[in-house]
Amino acid sequence: METTANRNTAILMQLSAYTQYFIPLGNFIFPVIIWSIKKQESKFVDYNGKQIINFQLSLLVYSLLLIIIAIPLLLYTVFSGIDFNSIDAFNNMESQFTTGRISGIAAIAIIAAILLVTIKVVEFFLIIYASVKNSNGENYNYPFTIKFIK
Repeated sequence: METTANRNTAILMQLSAYTQYFIPLGNFIFPVIIWSIKKQESKFVDYNGKQIINFQLSLLVYSLLLIIIAIPLLLYTVFSGIDFNSIDAFNNMESQFTTGRISGIAAIAIIAAILLVTIKVVEFFLIIYASVKNSNGENYNYPFTIKFIK
């Protein structure tokens, strides 16, 4: 049975990831600070600290991969089929963008935006769920998490 202090520390560590909405990189900084200070005192805090840090790092990797995939697709959609020889100092460039090309650009942008929003919504609710589990004295394993810290 975990002490109330350890459960509260684990909850604070989980909820500190929400500082990302107020402070850039707060979702990494504050959990790492709390975990670093309290990891020697409790295995419960140590385990859950590793989980939140691994989860945040995994989300960063997934978001970067999405961006790395979406940007080249977007650039390819924008510039494929454009005859750069017929563009005279960008005066005739608007004639190169057809309805099909614009809808392809919009589709890629919308899909990428939906995926990024979905990642953030899932993150929001998983942090709440992990906090509830920690308040009950239970360890929580985030799904789809890469184990950077073991």
